[in-house]
Amino acid sequence: MKKCIITIGRQCGSGGHTIGKAVAEQLGVPFYDKKLVQIVAERSGLSAETVKREGEYSSTSLFNSVSTRGYSAYNASQRHDMVLPDQINAYQTELIKELAEKGSCVIVGRCADYILQDRHDCLHIFISGALTDRISRVIAEHGIAPATAESHVKSRDKKRGDYYKHITDHKWGLAENYDLCLNSSKLGIDRCVEIICNYCKSQ
Repeated sequence: MKKCIITIGRQCGSGGHTIGKAVAEQLGVPFYDKKLVQIVAERSGLSAETVKREGEYSSTSLFNSVSTRGYSAYNASQRHDMVLPDQINAYQTELIKELAEKGSCVIVGRCADYILQDRHDCLHIFISGALTDRISRVIAEHGIAPATAESHVKSRDKKRGDYYKHITDHKWGLAENYDLCLNSSKLGIDRCVEIICNYCKSQ
């Protein structure tokens, strides 16, 4: 198998993490999701929880209007909330580029598809799924209460989309930004893993 860096964007509850981990195991390559968060936390001096939250699920939507209003329109606390995701992204960008240089790997989220867009040894993937299936998965796998599962899924997707737009100026999940888009509800987790692995092995 030739060198292949696989980036996986995913809707909340679509099984993107599970798919990515299984692909990495079958191909025998490193897998970066929570591990990436830990490394960035060590380098930045921030807590892993802060890196996880602000590095993909930023709690603020203020930065969505920065381009039109400017930072000066906000108070110091608000500006800090907007700058923190950018600071974390700088660490994430540096690390993701380092990992890509080292060799084949699987990287989940963190705008990795955009960061590595100029490389020719990457496979950029987006995993989606039916809302009902995604709700069921977060209840079963993450212990989210059924009463709040739908709002949890939609909130996560909204935050990922806002962060992706802020960092890349592109729309998150848009097919033209990826090499391969897979629907885990239609294909199932195992079939998604098989498709990705077969492609990489054929290169």
